[in-house]
Amino acid sequence: MTPFTTVTGPAAPLMLDNVDTDTVIRIERLAAFERGQLGPYAMEALRLRPDGSEDPGCVLNQPAFRGAPILLAGRNFGCGSSREGAVWALAGSGVRCVIAESFGDIFFNNCFQNGMLPVALPRDALDALAALAADGSAVGVDLQRNEVVFPGGRVQGFAIDPMKRAALLDGLDDVSRTLQRRDTILAWQAADRLARPWVWEPVA
Repeated sequence: MTPFTTVTGPAAPLMLDNVDTDTVIRIERLAAFERGQLGPYAMEALRLRPDGSEDPGCVLNQPAFRGAPILLAGRNFGCGSSREGAVWALAGSGVRCVIAESFGDIFFNNCFQNGMLPVALPRDALDALAALAADGSAVGVDLQRNEVVFPGGRVQGFAIDPMKRAALLDGLDDVSRTLQRRDTILAWQAADRLARPWVWEPVA
């Protein structure tokens, strides 16, 4: 997993509430394409008209925000289904950080398993950031400092679980973190085989 330390670039102000994972990536795309192929289909429910042409009114189609590494959104971003493919699709489109007022719980946790940083900010700070970023000016997100740097220099701190922060900085998902303790796990198994051999006997 790619470590996350800092990201700087345009922040697409998609200030909608309750953007669900079905909107982030359609289920038929997950069935038809591999993880690494999902990027072009991220947010197509918002980006495209029913005839498949681009909607020029969607902020994600504006030249300043194509491929933007930061996405701004309203309340409850990533709600709905538990599909991890929603994070894969956003990552494939170039997004490394989503800043929103709040998140769906599963989407929020899936971000940390895939090298993406979800940042929750109070609504007033989020609205101020969206206004300043609306012309495509660069926004900075620094996970080492737990700070978002607005265009113009305002700095807004954010809270994050210390263990999740450390894992993201090191580029470790839950499996990788567990494997860091492989020797301890194997030693415990060896000791337990001696202490409770009946537990380890295969079931007939």
